[in-house]
Amino acid sequence: MLSRRAMLAGGLLGGLGLRAARADVPTIRLGSLPFGTSTWEAAVIKARGLDTANGFELDAVKLAGNDAARIGFIGGQVDTIIGDLLWAARLGNDGQAVRFIPYSTTEGGVMVPGDSPVKSLKDLAGKRLGVAGGPLDKNWLLLRAQAKDAAGIDLEQAAEIAYGAPPLITLKLEQGALDAALTYWTYSARLKAKGYRQLVGAEDIMHALGVPGDVALIGYLFQDATVKEKPAAVAAFARASRAAKDMLASDPSTWQIVRPLMAAEDEATFEALKHDFLAGIPRRSIAEERADAEKLYAVMARLGGSRLVGKGDALPPDLYYTGRNG
Repeated sequence: MLSRRAMLAGGLLGGLGLRAARADVPTIRLGSLPFGTSTWEAAVIKARGLDTANGFELDAVKLAGNDAARIGFIGGQVDTIIGDLLWAARLGNDGQAVRFIPYSTTEGGVMVPGDSPVKSLKDLAGKRLGVAGGPLDKNWLLLRAQAKDAAGIDLEQAAEIAYGAPPLITLKLEQGALDAALTYWTYSARLKAKGYRQLVGAEDIMHALGVPGDVALIGYLFQDATVKEKPAAVAAFARASRAAKDMLASDPSTWQIVRPLMAAEDEATFEALKHDFLAGIPRRSIAEERADAEKLYAVMARLGGSRLVGKGDALPPDLYYTGRNG
């Protein structure tokens, strides 16, 4: 815990001068990870002046990892982070109200070598399957549900499962130590650029489970107290975020701002990351998002139980930020 706090404190120092210099303007402190895609969007917001144009100052606070981000968010050292819908719902159901702004519908999927004999979920039986995250990872729970429904197999029992961090799982797949890997979308995109094939995407799994649209399972999280304390600044941040996405989708030159942050070693990797980011931009109403998210939540709550969802049996009623939460 001490090391986490130290990392968090170190990340926070970079933004202190900025906040002091513009004390007259409301600030939104975004906690971002070194290789997280929120840094892409933040760079566009700053470079194009989308924060000042909307009447706030974006302070991008660099954090060392997911633990530091969650500690900073819960402790109030940052106003918002990119977070998981399930974690946000659990906080809300446990009494700590959180508001969720959909960020991306791109989730990754199961990757296999281009020449792999694995052609369907049923073919994963008896194979070495790497899973990024742990046994309660949302993508893993969805994949298990789909494999049971479509192929009649329990992957947890039928395959040889190895859990690990996304970089390690991806590396083991490339080294041939795994036959397939369920990993996050940025790693999937890099694998596609190297000739690997996506067996099934998380979006495909959602549709197969009866969800008609692509659901954003990650989003910007704000504590309810922050929304109530500075509603105009939170609304302005939401507008700037949307404007940045629209610029990335419509103006190719905007990607020159982002490219230095992408660690894309070649053109194929850059194009794969760009394609999957743009494909994940949420386009639906909050009502549509919530309706489909409720269906997925029920599936994951059934598979993960209270270890995953905590006390709640449904999404908190005010989980989604509508601009009127404050």
